[in-house]
Amino acid sequence: MTEQLISAFVTMLVVIDPIGLGPIFISLTGGMDEANRHKTALQASIIAFCVLAGSAFIGERLLGWLGISLAAFRIAGGLLLFTIAFEMVFQRRAERKAGQTGNPGTAIAAFPLAIPLMAGPGAITAMILLAGRLHDPVGFAALIAIMGAMILASCIVFLGAAPLGRLLGTQGEAILGRLLGVLLAALAVQYVADGVKALSP
Repeated sequence: MTEQLISAFVTMLVVIDPIGLGPIFISLTGGMDEANRHKTALQASIIAFCVLAGSAFIGERLLGWLGISLAAFRIAGGLLLFTIAFEMVFQRRAERKAGQTGNPGTAIAAFPLAIPLMAGPGAITAMILLAGRLHDPVGFAALIAIMGAMILASCIVFLGAAPLGRLLGTQGEAILGRLLGVLLAALAVQYVADGVKALSP
């Protein structure tokens, strides 16, 4: 079990990538005040934790009931992520956000921050597969704790992102947002490619 838990820790660290989410959080929450950024960070973390915990408990059975394969889920997540990347590269997010009503943080906390960036196809798939290997209740609880630690680390990175945002300034955030948009687009294509490869005979 120890080897499995170490493997789970490394896997969740890679697929959630708390440090790598920091710059993305800055670009997605550009223009928000600090209070809204903190609220968005907490909301996204809670949603992501619930989604990943639910995936561990019933994910595989739910996909089976719906007749959805993990490969198809990965393709869908990649396509959704690509739309966000497109908006970041061409700065369409700012235009769309200007037309939204209510708290803008609420709109992005669930999508795309919690899903698919924090609880993306890779993280959900990893939780489903790891939970299937850890049948012991203690091991399963440890898996949930490891995932929770990664989500907490992401939240801490988000809460500390404001000083970096002030350092970059408006122009710096715009440049960083476009660069990260390109990287997100590549990640989205990789998700789709992996899914297509898995579906191919």
